[in-house]
Amino acid sequence: MARNRVNRPGASPTAPEGDAPRLPLTAWIDLRRAGWLHLLLAAVPVAVVLRLAHAPAAWQFLASAVAIVPLAGMMGEATEQLAHKLGPGIGGLLNATFGNAAELIIALFALFRGLDDVVKASLTGSVIGNLLLVLGASLLAGGIKHRVQRFNKTAAGVGGTMLVLAAVGMLVPAIFNRLVGAEGAGLQHKLSAWVSVLLIAAYALNLLFSLRTHKDLYNPGTEAAASAAHAEGTWGVRRSAIVLLTATAFVAGMSEILVGAVEETSRAWGLTEVFVGVIVVAIIGNAAEHSTAILMALKDKMDLAVGIAMGSALQIAMFVAPVLVLASHLRAAAGPMDLVFTTLEVVAVILAVLIARMVAEDGESNWLEGAMLLMMYAILAVAFFFLPQPRTAAQIEPAPPTTPTPATGPSRPA
Repeated sequence: MARNRVNRPGASPTAPEGDAPRLPLTAWIDLRRAGWLHLLLAAVPVAVVLRLAHAPAAWQFLASAVAIVPLAGMMGEATEQLAHKLGPGIGGLLNATFGNAAELIIALFALFRGLDDVVKASLTGSVIGNLLLVLGASLLAGGIKHRVQRFNKTAAGVGGTMLVLAAVGMLVPAIFNRLVGAEGAGLQHKLSAWVSVLLIAAYALNLLFSLRTHKDLYNPGTEAAASAAHAEGTWGVRRSAIVLLTATAFVAGMSEILVGAVEETSRAWGLTEVFVGVIVVAIIGNAAEHSTAILMALKDKMDLAVGIAMGSALQIAMFVAPVLVLASHLRAAAGPMDLVFTTLEVVAVILAVLIARMVAEDGESNWLEGAMLLMMYAILAVAFFFLPQPRTAAQIEPAPPTTPTPATGPSRPA
């Protein structure tokens, strides 16, 4: 019987004799490390059941939002383990990529349904959310625990400069739209396509710079700290990759349920679709970056925390948005999507890029800088909250026909 078995020295207490030691199931999701957080995984089947039962949209929205939180935590843990093996530069890139994978999938579904305004709002919300909310919360949380935190200002400066280029990619189509007007729609689509290609090329050059030619800027002290990183990391590359891919797949499924319930939920709660896209959907879609960046800041790993926040915003602006524009040319009915954003969206992105660049340029951070970023995000959120819902052409009532008024002067004799 199992209780009478005598374990040999060095053998796993749970493995039968003659078999290789096996990791228990709980070790794959680290229940002891995550604690109560993984209890929220019960929301995953609940969200699926609510979707299949056609429950009210608000219940589906809440259940899927709760389910994304522990899944994002698993993604963050797997990414942290990969960063121990591959370095913080690649680790930050992996977290940004898998954190944005669900958002890209959701945006593609919305794109081919003709919901261009919702797609643009979610893209804007992701950029300002990463630069202000994620980075601000990281600096605030890390600054409360550590008086002053330092990071590689050269790498952060390069990321800030690339973000300025991304902001120009949003500003130029908006200015062009003001110049040519509605009659230049064809020219706007051509401009957006060319700008998208150039942004993707610039993003590829940034990857070449950070992962190949100047990778030492993004992986400082990698060789000196290789043994310490190996001792701290407990997962293998294969295990981390499996957890990361599995959690990403579930996040994509939960996010699809969430976005499917957004429109009806926004009407029930009295919120505009622009506010829901820019603020609500962006916050939940970036849950992976939120949790991981804050966790890294608490551990005083600011190179990885700043890389996650700025890298994710950069990837959204210079890769996800251009890919969506190019993919929209495959639509037959709705036609291609352009890069023309509203005035408030363009201003919000430019302000977020500028203040994030100012905070990161000295290579040091404290809790006050994080609080300033959060205040900026709150101001923009209030502005989007009070922004009226734009009316469509079908909602604009035609003006009533005017009837000629009788003459008030003296009548002429017949």
